Amino acid sequence: MQSPDSLSHDRTMSSVAEPCPGAAERSVLHVAAPAPGEEAGAALEGRSPIANPSERLPVDPKSPLKGPAPGRPGPMARFARETLKTAATLFILLLAVLAALVIWDAYVTAPWTRDGSIRVQVASVAPQVSGQITEVRVVDNQYVHQGDVLYVIDPFDFQVALDTDKAQLREKAADLQVKRMQAERRQHLSDLATTSEEQQLYVGNATQAQAAFDAAQQQLAQADINLERTQVRSPVNGHVTNLLMRVGDYAHAGTNNISVIDADSYWIDGYFEETKMAHVCIGDRAEAALMGYRDPIVGRVQTVTRGISVSNAAPSTQGLPSVDPIYTWVRLAQRVPVRIRITDVPAGIPLVSGMTATVTLRGAEAEESGGWLRQRFTSLADHLVDIVHGPQPSPSCVPRIGDENGATVTLPTPKPIAPLSPAEINPGLAPDMNKPPRQ
Repeated sequence: MQSPDSLSHDRTMSSVAEPCPGAAERSVLHVAAPAPGEEAGAALEGRSPIANPSERLPVDPKSPLKGPAPGRPGPMARFARETLKTAATLFILLLAVLAALVIWDAYVTAPWTRDGSIRVQVASVAPQVSGQITEVRVVDNQYVHQGDVLYVIDPFDFQVALDTDKAQLREKAADLQVKRMQAERRQHLSDLATTSEEQQLYVGNATQAQAAFDAAQQQLAQADINLERTQVRSPVNGHVTNLLMRVGDYAHAGTNNISVIDADSYWIDGYFEETKMAHVCIGDRAEAALMGYRDPIVGRVQTVTRGISVSNAAPSTQGLPSVDPIYTWVRLAQRVPVRIRITDVPAGIPLVSGMTATVTLRGAEAEESGGWLRQRFTSLADHLVDIVHGPQPSPSCVPRIGDENGATVTLPTPKPIAPLSPAEINPGLAPDMNKPPRQ
């Protein structure tokens, strides 16, 4: 049998060895949430905090010594990481500056514009004679060749005029023949049968008949051409557009009533800002991208417009100049038209006057294909230099106004023709008008 002291000791040991569940949970919570001071001390001592500070955990003498904490890198690693961060920051900053320069070059100095359009010459056809339209031989948007008949004017009146002028010409021809024979006969008579005055009179009659014959010939030619003009023909190769006439309309001479688009005269106008004109050079390769089409139209810079309208030049009330106020801190760049000659049109792209185009100039040395990336980098480098130092235009890009010496060229002033005398018009008609008759 055990003594009471031993029994109480066993109960005490069993209560320590096997605590109740509630006490265990409270002990775990107490250990999981140590005091801040205890946690810091435990961290410095390399041990975990325990519930009872007076108790120490047993140390295994065979366990190895702990090294430095794996979360703290060494000095070389920290230096490499800081260097990498600095290099990455500088690289990103360099890319940002380069991107800003590229965007500035693309939108401010690069020779391109979205303000472009296709242009074409339009032949406004007007009849040269007046009359009622009896036949229309074309329809709207029809392609016609140069010389094709567009419409016909009633030719009856003009046919009558032609026949009348032919009859008058025959009359004048007969009169001329008779008077020439009379003048020639008088020239062979002696002074007993005629006089010098009579001879000169018959020669003058023959000359007048010759002038009347020449006038009749011109009138006949005019009547003939007027009859041909009753058939109004197309002056160019192209498309009839906006056809509104119909049979029965009256055509007035000199009044436009039909329009034909010249299919051989298409060009592109690019309206470039004046800040980009330093990079525009005659002969540069130009690409015009139309809205709705992928492939661009290729051309060459042909001319640069030398004048645009200035509102300040218009006189106002009492002839005084009208000057528009401007904001000194905001100035809008004027746009200068640049004419581009079309050299290549991709298949399937119709040319329609008025279509919007984005025009980009590539430079005269740009090739049709190949080397695009190299040319792009070269152009970018040149433009970046222009951003820093300002644009430097080439002196041979755009011809200057005037001759080689810079003086303005003036047209010669025509001189009026002195009127001719009758003797100069008809020489030898009356050489002996004042001489007495021959004996």
